[in-house]
Amino acid sequence: MPQIFHPSTNTLSKLSLFGAVFLVLALGWMGASLLRSAYVTEVGVAREQPVPFSHKHHVSGLGIDCRYCHTTVEQAAFAGMPSTHTCMTCHSQIWTDSPMLAPVRESLQTDRSIAWTRVHDLADFVYFNHSIHVKQGIGCVSCHGRVDRMPLIWREHTLYMEWCLDCHRQPERFVRPREQVFNLAWQAPSESEQLTLGRQLVETYKIQTHQLTDCSICHR
Repeated sequence: MPQIFHPSTNTLSKLSLFGAVFLVLALGWMGASLLRSAYVTEVGVAREQPVPFSHKHHVSGLGIDCRYCHTTVEQAAFAGMPSTHTCMTCHSQIWTDSPMLAPVRESLQTDRSIAWTRVHDLADFVYFNHSIHVKQGIGCVSCHGRVDRMPLIWREHTLYMEWCLDCHRQPERFVRPREQVFNLAWQAPSESEQLTLGRQLVETYKIQTHQLTDCSICHR
């Protein structure tokens, strides 16, 4: 029986199979890279806001404590956003005619809340409670980063489940004394001292490490 295909077809077939495998791997790598890129995670991307509120100025410059604006962070799941009256406590006396603060004055006059753009926005199927983390010695900076250095707020971490699990699997790496939770500049002198202190605090605060990776902890 005469040969139907030229011998070079064998080489082309092998190259095609190799190329297909390479293409699939390349697409998988590109997809994984995209999911971790700032374009998708918005890590390090400052979100535009109705008023360019600077945490760096208010926290680092003026020394305002997190709880002055986020009043429910110690008692509720939601940290709370400051009301316009909170802003006007100061800005009825200073920068009273600033064009930048016009939306704040309008909010006070119309009794309509300012439509802030959320930066740390978890999926609807994720349950997160601020007060629990605060009571268990997890500092603001562990999730939000050094907001005292941010002229405009941005997301410091991906908020992916794998990131949450890093802490839930080894809370001793992150837990700190409760009195230092709102101290953004606090950190243990070294990694080894953090682990030693963290293990002590995990026991003192009765953190149930064997339950922290149960699905029901975050998905209810």
